[in-house]
Amino acid sequence: MLIETPYKNGDTISLKLSSGEEVVARLEEERDDTLKLSKPLMLTPTQEGLGLAPFMFTVNPEQDIILNRATVLCIAKTEEQMASQYVENTTGLSV
Repeated sequence: MLIETPYKNGDTISLKLSSGEEVVARLEEERDDTLKLSKPLMLTPTQEGLGLAPFMFTVNPEQDIILNRATVLCIAKTEEQMASQYVENTTGLSV
C-alpha cells in the first residue's frame, strides 16, 4: 500500500493557527517542533471577497519565518484557486 503525504516541502499550504488566523505560505522545511515558511500571507476579508495580506508587517517579506508547531491547529495543502492567487500575490505571475 502506497502512503501519500498530504503536503511536502515546496508546496503551498494553509495553516489554521490557535489565534484564529489562517495563513497561506510555501513550506520550506518541516521539523517536529517548527515549520519554516516562505512568504506567509494571512487570509483577510475584503469588499470583493477573501484576500491575502502580509502575515507580519515589520519583517522583510522575502525573509523566511519559523513558526512554532504548538501554535498550529491544522495544516493542509492549499486549494488550487487560492494557491494560484497566492502565487500571483507573491511573484506577480498569473497562473
